[in-house]
Amino acid sequence: MSTSTLLAVLIPVVVVLVLVGIAAWMFQRRRRLQERFGPEYERTVEHTGSKHAADAELRERQARHDDLDIRELPAEERRRYADAWTTVQQRFVDRPEGAVAQADELVTRLMRDRGYPTEGYEQQLRELSVEHGQTLEHYRAAHAVNVRSSSGQATTEELRGAMVHYRALFDELVGTTR
Repeated sequence: MSTSTLLAVLIPVVVVLVLVGIAAWMFQRRRRLQERFGPEYERTVEHTGSKHAADAELRERQARHDDLDIRELPAEERRRYADAWTTVQQRFVDRPEGAVAQADELVTRLMRDRGYPTEGYEQQLRELSVEHGQTLEHYRAAHAVNVRSSSGQATTEELRGAMVHYRALFDELVGTTR
């Protein structure tokens, strides 16, 4: 076999192998994002309009998150937060609307104490999505009820559901569940 024939065969084979390698790498990279962000991945794809744009946004969130000083809570602070949650739950019986608003405030304070920025709801969602993508829907649902509750438009059953949703994120943030 001549050198030119050998090159004519080898060059396309090498190009195909390189392309397959790049495609596999990109697939793995996307798969890691999907696993890390959970349902938030599909939500971001829907919001941005493409998987490529969603991948870029989620990688940007990860980079921002890596720059944050997120800390675990010491045992004493976890107990203090658990006690505060119990108090909020007890208030639900007499004042469901107020208890839901207090649950929101408690979760926000917990986020701040852990090192998350808390300047606005959308930013909270972005920052939480990196480590808490699986429970982010709980936070969205609870927040939506809290907003409706502030104008008197939430039912008691919706308020009860909001407390359950807040509790899911609260437990994860305080370190009760992993």
